[in-house]
Formats: sequence, structure tokens, C-alpha cells
Amino acid sequence: MLGMLSSLINKYNVAGPRYTSYPTVPYWNQDTFSLKKWKNSLKKSFKESNSTEGISLYIHLPFCESLCTFCGCNKRITKQHSVETPYISAVLKEWYLYLELFDEKPIIKELHLGGGTPTFFSPENLKHLINGILKPAVLAKKYEFSFEGHPNNTTKEHLQALYDVGFRRVSYGVQDYNETVQKAINRIQPFDNVKRATELAREIGYSSVGHDIIFGLPYQSIEHVKETILKTKALLPDRLAFYSYAHVPWIKGNGQRGYNDSDLPTAELKRKQYELGKQLLAEVGYKEIGMDHFALPTDALCKSFLNSKLHRNFMGYTASKTQAMIGLGVSSISDSWYGFSQNVKGIEAYYNLLNHNTLPVYRGHILNNEDLIIRKHILNLMCQFKTSWTKDKLYFKEIPDILIRLKEMEEDGLLNIYSNSIEVTTKGRPFVRNICMAFDLLLQRKQPNAELFSMTV
Repeated sequence: MLGMLSSLINKYNVAGPRYTSYPTVPYWNQDTFSLKKWKNSLKKSFKESNSTEGISLYIHLPFCESLCTFCGCNKRITKQHSVETPYISAVLKEWYLYLELFDEKPIIKELHLGGGTPTFFSPENLKHLINGILKPAVLAKKYEFSFEGHPNNTTKEHLQALYDVGFRRVSYGVQDYNETVQKAINRIQPFDNVKRATELAREIGYSSVGHDIIFGLPYQSIEHVKETILKTKALLPDRLAFYSYAHVPWIKGNGQRGYNDSDLPTAELKRKQYELGKQLLAEVGYKEIGMDHFALPTDALCKSFLNSKLHRNFMGYTASKTQAMIGLGVSSISDSWYGFSQNVKGIEAYYNLLNHNTLPVYRGHILNNEDLIIRKHILNLMCQFKTSWTKDKLYFKEIPDILIRLKEMEEDGLLNIYSNSIEVTTKGRPFVRNICMAFDLLLQRKQPNAELFSMTV
């Protein structure tokens, strides 16, 4: 069994997208994109979907007091908390610029605070930010607010302040409990800190507490992963992100060069780490949800997966879908379904554009008909491990070519091909990115001539 797994890893461990979007960001067409087209696509989407499903908001809070060397997020390292107030003012101004595009109040269904470190901000300032966002809006009947918390600095006051304005879900970045690994990634946080933060959230009334765990970190052994999973089981978070470290120092700069490539586990060891973790999680009732995610049967994410309602966007997997998602803050990505846009990454440039009453967008992509069809197939595969072309006009002329590309994966037991559909097998789930790549027509037509993506395994 291990020999077969090793053979598959060697065969399919290639650089590939994680498919938080289609087209993927490196394939966005800048020549056909403009701020005007982006605004029009968002207005169209808002008009079609606001009254029926509402919208989602992602707010990027980029500040951190120290650099975690595994991190691939856009961040600004500082201990000066005077940065909080001007940044919140800028985010609220951006929100009001978006509101000018709509002819009715937005209905907010989902709101997520990411970073950076959202709990870098004081509880009072976080509450001020959320109240400012909600004042000109309406809440959906079943809304969900969530945030990413750092176990070392998420206080009872943070949790209570956000609970008071509607937050019921929090996810904590755990990564790994081994001290050697923590030193390598500059993320020292004892188990007791995670335990305290998890229990505080539950005491206050949060209905879903999640943990993020990473395998494939520098110096990380199979025993380290086992130790981390066993400690995680003791706290029994409602959902888990258990995902592979993406080593992309050519993109993220010196932050990911604090160790050598030789310090990282091999692809085969990484897959063994994942398989062990998955086995240990299954023993206590966790269900595999989409790619690299697990949840208890009582969690909304698991229920959504079982009911074929799971959705995936730039915020990750979500239990419900909204057609329009607006990203606020530096580097945030917005999605109208018909188009994507990304904000500038520099804080100074972000402030400057807002001072000129201009949405701080610097790139994007407007989807054509082919993009929209492929996007749906990849979304189906990432969320439900299957897709078909018998309905919703999802057939396109390249389907026969795609099935030829998938034939060898079928022979390797990774998926089943039927007359009008395909379904990923349990064995094939770790390779779902490879399966999606067969549908990625833009990638097939133009292979990248530079390093763009992390490895699929």
C-alpha cells in the first residue's frame, strides 16, 4: 500500500494551483480588465443576488507584531498600534465607495476578518470597524461572522467584543505544537495558549471553533504531526484546516527563506503525515470536507458538504454561497462571479487611492463564457469531488480532450469516468488539484515559464 502511494506521489507531485478561483490569478487577463468593467460586473451581480442570498465581505487586517516564516499572507510587521485607527478609517471609506454603486442596502450574509493578525487590533477598534460596516447594511436572517485569531493574543475581551457584534465562529492558527518546528517558523505558542483561547470562545458562546494545522513544515517529522493531532483531539475543535505548507519563497521573499529546502519533509513524507493525520481524525468522528478540511458532523461545514451546498471562494470553504463577495483592505480580492478584482498590496498606495475617492483596485479579470463554465466544473470538483455536464449548459467542446487527459488518472484509481460525469474516488481526493488541472484550459494552452504555484502534494 505504501509503495503504491509513493508511486502516485512521485507521479502526480507537480506544481499546480489551489483553485480558490478560476481563472487562477496568474492567468487573469489584464488587457480586457478595467475598473469600470469591474464595477459593472459587481452591480450586475448585486442586482441579481442581493435580495435572494445577500453578499459576503472579507476584510483584510494586515498587521502583525512578528513575522511567522511559514506565512504566505500579505502583512506589515509592526509593534506600533497607532496604525489601527487610520487603517479602519480607510477600510470604512472603501466600503462606502462600494455602497455608492448599489441602489439598495446590501444584505450581509457572511463576514470574515483575515490577516495578518486581526487580533492585533484592540477589541474596541474591532467593534468600531464592524459597527461601521453594519450601519448602512442589513443582516441576512442566517448570517455568519467569523475571524482568524492568534492564540497568543486573542483575549477574552476580543472574543466578547466580536461576539457582541454578531461573531459566532473563530479559527485559530495552530500549525504545529513541536518546539523545534515552532522555532523554525517563528511561531512559539504553547498548547496551553490554544487551550485557553479555545475554551474562552466556547464559554462566551461561539458555536464553531476551528484550528488550522499545517504538515510539511521545516524539521517536521511524522511524530510531530501525530503529537499535534493527538493534542488537537483533546480540544475537539468543530472544524479543522489540515493542509500542506506551500513553499513559495520566490513569491513571498525572505520570509520563507529562514530555512533551506533540505530542511523540509519530502513529498512522500508529507503525504504520510497527511494520511496519518486523516486516520487519527477519522477515529474521533471528523469527516473529510473538500480539500484539506475536516469537520465534526454537528458543524455547519459538514452538513453543507453532505447536502451538496458547500462553496469555495477566496475566504476558503464556506457553508453557504453568495454570488457577490467584496474584499476590503490591502490585497483583498473581490468576486462578482462574473469578474475578479484585487486591491493594491501596499498600505501607502491603498491610502493614496482612497484619498482620491478611487477604489484601490490594481488588477482583475472579467470572465468570458468559457471561463464561467470551467469555473463551475472546478468548483464542483473542489467542493463535492464530482462534476457533470448533463445540465446547466455545462458541456463544452473540449470535454473529450479532458477525458483523454483524465484516462490515466482513472487507470490509477483516482476517479471514475461515466458517460456524462466524473467522480473522484476516496483514493483520488488528495490529488483533486491534479484532476482540476485537466479542466484548466488556460493552463493547458499556456504552461507557465516561471515558478508560479506550490506543489500539489
